[in-house]
Amino acid sequence: MFTDNKPWLTPGAALQMQWEVKWFEYVKKSMRPNFFPALNNDKESPQQIFTDKHKDLVQKGGEWLSSTATSCSVVSTLIATVAFATSTTLPGGNKEITGMPVLELKPAFHLFAISSLVALCSSITSTIMFLAILTSRNQEKDFAKNLPGKLLAGLTTLFVSILAVLVSFCAAHFFVLQKELRMYALPIYVVTCLPVTLFAIAQLPLYVDLIWVTFNKVPQPPLEDNT
Repeated sequence: MFTDNKPWLTPGAALQMQWEVKWFEYVKKSMRPNFFPALNNDKESPQQIFTDKHKDLVQKGGEWLSSTATSCSVVSTLIATVAFATSTTLPGGNKEITGMPVLELKPAFHLFAISSLVALCSSITSTIMFLAILTSRNQEKDFAKNLPGKLLAGLTTLFVSILAVLVSFCAAHFFVLQKELRMYALPIYVVTCLPVTLFAIAQLPLYVDLIWVTFNKVPQPPLEDNT
């Protein structure tokens, strides 16, 4: 049964549904095998009762996941486009004879090459994870590990791609600055990364809750049982 008192600290319909599924499986494993298939007076099985009482929560959780995945997939697609264009445009150009990068011996160029590759791969991975959420059937069993795991992987790779594309921009921009201006580059780059830091801090509570609910295998007792 699902009530509105929300005895567990799991904000959001999707995380609440994940917690409900965990408790359902926990109770199912704690009962005798010949007891769980039994029907009540209304000829309903425990699975049918669980499905009927949680259909609204499943719908709300699916809508929240879809809206979150849609917003994040737009950002990850834009980052993938920028990262692809960045990785194919080398700062300084290529040598005419050998075709090798002119700045291949510079440490900043190595940082640019690695960060642009990381940004491209992580943004594509993030886009795939969010598209997998959007094409999911949003069934009850999917809320146990499938959908939250994809959301966690998508958010993680999205944060990595945003950080990597900023690093590649700073590394490529470092060659543009004159020698007398390079001493001011570090403060400018720190200010550039500040919006990403604020965004990560704003999303940190959701990220922590998602990790806690996803990897907590043994459900905790309700809050009123602890008092």
